[in-house]
Amino acid sequence: MKRDKHRVVIIGGGFGGLYAARHFNKAPVEVTLVDRKNYHLFQPLLYQVATGALSPGDIASPLRMILKRQENTRVIMAEAIGFDTERRQVLLSDGELPYDFLVVAAGSSHHYFGNDSWGEHAPGLKTIEDATEIRRRVLLAFEAAERETDQEKIKAWLTFVVVGGGPTGVELVGALGEIARETLRRDFRHINPADAKIILLEGSRRILSAYPEKLSLKARQSLARLGVIIRDKTIATEIYPDRLVFTSGGKEERLATRTVLWAAGVISSPLGARLAEAVGAQTDKTGRLAVNPDLSLPGHPNIHVIGDMAHVTGRDGKTLPGVAQVAMQQGKYVARTVLRKMRGKTVKPFHYRDFGSMATIGRSSAVADLRWLRLSGFLGWLAWLFVHIMYIVEFQSRLLVFVQWAWNYFTRGRSTRLITGPSPLPLFKGRIQAVAGSGDKSKSDRAERTGVSGITWR
Repeated sequence: MKRDKHRVVIIGGGFGGLYAARHFNKAPVEVTLVDRKNYHLFQPLLYQVATGALSPGDIASPLRMILKRQENTRVIMAEAIGFDTERRQVLLSDGELPYDFLVVAAGSSHHYFGNDSWGEHAPGLKTIEDATEIRRRVLLAFEAAERETDQEKIKAWLTFVVVGGGPTGVELVGALGEIARETLRRDFRHINPADAKIILLEGSRRILSAYPEKLSLKARQSLARLGVIIRDKTIATEIYPDRLVFTSGGKEERLATRTVLWAAGVISSPLGARLAEAVGAQTDKTGRLAVNPDLSLPGHPNIHVIGDMAHVTGRDGKTLPGVAQVAMQQGKYVARTVLRKMRGKTVKPFHYRDFGSMATIGRSSAVADLRWLRLSGFLGWLAWLFVHIMYIVEFQSRLLVFVQWAWNYFTRGRSTRLITGPSPLPLFKGRIQAVAGSGDKSKSDRAERTGVSGITWR
């Protein structure tokens, strides 16, 4: 029996998938949006969750709430694990989902360049879970330093290293500089948070290498004012729980540190490799699939790949970056392209309109390359503020973020400095000694369990 409406399945509720879904609104199709999470995440502000400026709920909105008025669209919380292109079905971990047109926008994950074991010691920043784990590690480092007496160990706890000098790395170290020198200034009694050493490692000759050199220099100057040490032409070679090994100028160096954060690269979702295998597509070194000018897969005009999973070149011949603007424009384009294909109309190739890029560097400072205008310092920060507020999906979230930013700006505070997740006590294991007499076992046991009064530090 012939169906009245085509079935469109979209995998991924990020920028690409969500924008595709929203542009199918009121179209004569049945849309199913599949994601492992029940929310859309505004990833450009994840670093602010990681550094205590915003709460996770400020930058995430439930997908069902966003699409609740779109009657032709349903949301399924499920995990896609493969594809049967002959039967036109997406294979889920708990079933199958048929489609007529498929849009794959599953995003990307951290890329450790063959050293996946580093992930345990140097978390990246792609999810809310990543952000809260980074926040936990950063705040615990200050807590551990406060309870330490060995000066070398205090230095190790107060040494923070971010690997990767792109926008994420720059924004992270800028926020860490603010935390150490402003936010936590009066919070501790035995350490001075301003003594923290914050280091940014970049493999190329300058940070923000995709930006004009003048803006890169401005960013470097802004970070220097926050006390950030920048080591360019430097490559991390080994990462351990208590130290980092790197090479600079052909010389190997070792640095005692308990907090290393990764911002050096991303790789396409593993789902991309499964799709490539199913259709015989080619992938690049980061796992992105080669697509046709209309973002469909060669030989499969009904399957489109967008966002961080698609290898697409711009008019200048360069590969498009994995940023939100690219994914949003591709999502909108693919929705219109699918509808044109359904009507038997010809489609034009995708062309990306580059509106520029920007990165914030601490309080009241940012760099913005708007192509026709380049800004830095306070003006760049105002541009960054306006753009990010406008692109947050829900109005309620925009208002909450704006109020929180205003409060942080005037108070120099970060109100969501919560240590969540696993108990922090293992950090201090073996470093406390009960003051109670050797014969008072109950007091000794209580002190060792809780780490409260009645203890001294070794």
